[in-house]
Amino acid sequence: MSLSLKTPKEVSLEIASRLKERRLAQNLTQAGLALRAGMSTPSLKRFEKTGEISFVSLLNIALVLDCLDECERLFAENPKPTTLFADEPKTKKRGTIK
Repeated sequence: MSLSLKTPKEVSLEIASRLKERRLAQNLTQAGLALRAGMSTPSLKRFEKTGEISFVSLLNIALVLDCLDECERLFAENPKPTTLFADEPKTKKRGTIK
């Protein structure tokens, strides 16, 4: 488990800021993004200002901004790296029968 010095509020504000940057890079207005994401413009404005949003609305925004794949990896397990020096599989030893 990693240690984070950020609060959930700080993380949500950073996510909102990054999505706003993507919106602006794609030359979308708040009203245009809100319409495409199926949400109200005031809800999008609140998200960009406070970081507060429903999870489904966040996923809809990510879909419109073409970054839904990043959300899919949110709680995915990290596969163990493969290495030339991988451990040999351990075999179970059973007791002898007398």
